[in-house]
Amino acid sequence: MYKIWLLGLIILLNTSLVWADELKIVVVGLFSGQAVVEINHKQRLLKVGKTSPEGVTLISATSQSAVLEIDGQQKKYLLGSHIGGKFSPPPAQPVVSLWPTNGMYITPGTVNGYTVDFLVDTGASAIALNAETAKRLDLDYINNPPIGVKTASGITHAYPVKLDEVQVGDIKLYNVQAMVIDGPEPSRALLGMTFLGQLDMLRSGERMDLKQKY
Repeated sequence: MYKIWLLGLIILLNTSLVWADELKIVVVGLFSGQAVVEINHKQRLLKVGKTSPEGVTLISATSQSAVLEIDGQQKKYLLGSHIGGKFSPPPAQPVVSLWPTNGMYITPGTVNGYTVDFLVDTGASAIALNAETAKRLDLDYINNPPIGVKTASGITHAYPVKLDEVQVGDIKLYNVQAMVIDGPEPSRALLGMTFLGQLDMLRSGERMDLKQKY
């Protein structure tokens, strides 16, 4: 008898899990303190704090949005939002941790798929590459209008260019503005603020963490 009861419980639990995974939910009406939610093609009028027979709880509602809870997790939805019954937290944004070498933060990366060694430079307004590096990366920059920039060797020309893809560790950004400086400087590519400005930069002792914002 015990084995039969246990087998029935296992079947019931498995059925419940499949049911939760197969929930199809659409927010079809929003009011202050109430929401009309279509769950598996059945409309439910939910008031704040009320749970539907399918296990969907209305946490809050306005004429603009509703917060629903399923399996202990809450999310905000607008009118017409389609919701899967299986909730999962958003994926963590990638983080790259750097340690200084002779007081400088140097990291390998790629530009348009080509390998590049970067020097992290928050004082540089943009990613900066010398002419030799730009040619190795097959960048078409020479026909862009130049601007004057100051380097250790004096005033020289720099050419604005847009990089299709820049990657450092697991952080990948697209359409990043850069400058190609006419001449041998900088000897190492500068990872400037057109890249760094799109990240969260955190310091913990000597370690620097770069975290993608979105």
